[in-house]
Amino acid sequence: MAIDPAAALAAPPTTREISWTQRDVLLYHLSLGAGARADVEPELPYTYEANLQVLPTFALVAGQGISAGDRGTPGLALPGIDVDLRKILHAGQALEVHRPLPQSGAATVSNRVTDVRDKGKAALIVLESTAADHAGAALWTTTMQIWARGEGGFGGDPGPEAPTALPEREPDAVLNSPTAPDQALLYRLNGDMNPLHADPGFARAAGFDRPILHGLATYGLVAKAIVDGLLDGDATRLRAMSARFAGTLLPGETIRTEVWRESDRLALRSTCPERDDAPVLTHATAEVKA
Repeated sequence: MAIDPAAALAAPPTTREISWTQRDVLLYHLSLGAGARADVEPELPYTYEANLQVLPTFALVAGQGISAGDRGTPGLALPGIDVDLRKILHAGQALEVHRPLPQSGAATVSNRVTDVRDKGKAALIVLESTAADHAGAALWTTTMQIWARGEGGFGGDPGPEAPTALPEREPDAVLNSPTAPDQALLYRLNGDMNPLHADPGFARAAGFDRPILHGLATYGLVAKAIVDGLLDGDATRLRAMSARFAGTLLPGETIRTEVWRESDRLALRSTCPERDDAPVLTHATAEVKA
C-alpha cells in the first residue's frame, strides 16, 4: 500500500527553512480578491507595502510563493506516505497564530504526521506543522487533514466524529465573498501548483467537470471576510480558525458565510448560493480578540 501508518507515525519530525517577502504577502492578498475594486476601494492595508498588514492565513502559504523559486512538481511525499496527486483532497485545516505575522521574515518549520485514520474507502492523514522564527519564538501552528481516496481498509481507527451542531437561532452576520473566474489561476502562484486547479483534462481525470478553487483559497477568503466584516479590518484580531472542506467551489462562484458569535468564538458555516447553498466549509470556528 502507498501508506504505512506505523512508519508514518513513528517517523521523527522533518524540518525545513522558509522565508518570505512583502511581495509574497501582497500576492497572497491579491489572490484572495484584495483590491479587486481598486478604483473605489484599493484596500491599501492589503495591497500596498506601506503599513501592510498580514492576514494570519498567509501562514499556510509562507515560504512557497514567488520568492521561493522553482519547487518542482507538487506531491505528497512524507515518511511512510506516497500517494498519487489524483487520489488526494485537502479535507480540513486548522490554524493558530501565536503573534502577528511579519511582512517579511524567515522561520523553521517542523512537520510530523500525528494520525492516520481508516475511513474505509479512504485514509485520513493528519499533518501538524509548527513554525518558529530564528530566535525561537513561536509563529504559528497548523493542522492539515488530507483525504487519500482508495487508501483505507487497513483496519485502523476511524477517529472521532466532530460535532456539527450550530446555534439554534438566526446567524448574527452573513458575509458574502465573490470569486473571480481566474481566482484559482492567481491563487496557485502562492505555491500550490496542483494541475487540478488549472488543467481541465486533469480535473476531469480526477472526477471534476472543470478546475476547482483551492480549499485553502476558500479558507483564506472566509478569513478575510471575517476580518473585514466583523473585526474592523484588523487582521491581528483573528487568532485561530479551523474548518472542514465539505464541498468544492468553482472559480466565479460566491462563498456565503453565516456567523454566530459566542463571546470570543465564532461558529461558521460557508455555502455556495449559486448551487442552492451547497456546503463549502463546515465544522468551522474562529477565535478572535475583542
